[in-house]
Amino acid sequence: MKIAIAGAGIGGLAAAILLRQSGANVTLIDQFEAPAPVGSGLVIQPVGQAVLAACGVADRVLATGNRVHRMLGHDSVSGRRVLDVWYDRANSQRTGLAVHRNALFSALWDAAQAAGVTLHLDMAVARGEHGWIMGEDGTRLDGFDLIIDALGANSALTPLRSRALPYGALWANVTWPEGTTLPTDELRQTYRRASRMLGVLPIGTPPGASGPMAAIFWSLPRSAYADWQAQGLDAWRREAESLWPDFAPFAAQITDPAQLTMAQYSHGTLEVPHGRGIAHIGDAAHRASPQLGQGANMALLDAYALAAALRQHGPERALDVYARSRRWHVRAYQAMSWAFTPQYQSDSRWLPVLRDRVLFPVSMVPPVPAILSRLVCGTLLPAFPKGDPLR
Repeated sequence: MKIAIAGAGIGGLAAAILLRQSGANVTLIDQFEAPAPVGSGLVIQPVGQAVLAACGVADRVLATGNRVHRMLGHDSVSGRRVLDVWYDRANSQRTGLAVHRNALFSALWDAAQAAGVTLHLDMAVARGEHGWIMGEDGTRLDGFDLIIDALGANSALTPLRSRALPYGALWANVTWPEGTTLPTDELRQTYRRASRMLGVLPIGTPPGASGPMAAIFWSLPRSAYADWQAQGLDAWRREAESLWPDFAPFAAQITDPAQLTMAQYSHGTLEVPHGRGIAHIGDAAHRASPQLGQGANMALLDAYALAAALRQHGPERALDVYARSRRWHVRAYQAMSWAFTPQYQSDSRWLPVLRDRVLFPVSMVPPVPAILSRLVCGTLLPAFPKGDPLR
């Protein structure tokens, strides 16, 4: 098959590698002239790590990332735990893998080139239909058996119209400070009700870094960014330190507002993630807040499911098989993201009370901890079909 993949993100690169392994002729299209280090930290869950292993890059990503065994959050006023989720305590290798997005991208990019993927860069995709794809400058590429839309939330090819979420987050990458008491194997968060969420994720030592780093997050209504800028960094640092003193040495490294990037989120899912001669994966097929830490993992799973469907069923049946194999896993995690997000990012007064006084105590009672572990691992529902080697 001759396949065009629009978008050289995590899902697009993984799809390119896996399809080349099956012998497909793959052309990867993106708007950048050359890759550049961008992005913050993210967590690759065990299901996503299995896909990275299938792509042949798991060891390299692990070497630059950091294993995370636990997610722990507390209330900024009382100091009480309000979130405490462990990965598999019986298996020290079954953990989250926190990594800088650029380290993950670099590993997949090099593997795609080594696999013989044809690169067509400096082309912003504007249109695509069965057999052809066109750039904003009028450049047209023809003769494809399949187009894979991996362009993400801003895809010009997807029919998905998602709903903007009221809260986003400021994020930045900083050096892991000496003397901090925060552990390097946990994602830590602090909340003031649901209107403030601060987070610190240890992401290991990315390529080119002089030492370990952290990704920091600050929850913010999407409409409040201009006000945050107008208040200035000193006011932000004072508020952050008052909410969470342990956050102070991380926030102190932010000396320019431009170091913090505002990420905005949306929610929506394509009922059918394909059309005539085109398949949508990742954020082009489904979008949600990052509260469950599943975004990149979903893109990796989509890429694997599509490649496996093409390999096992051929082009005539592959798109329907791909959609069926991903349907319930995607729907379940989309529903849980929709339910969980307002408890941590909203203006609600009663949802944080429900979270802290009811849901958290319940989460500590067996078998709920084991269920939550499977939730974050990505295995609450089967991620791979029965009989698949990654299952």
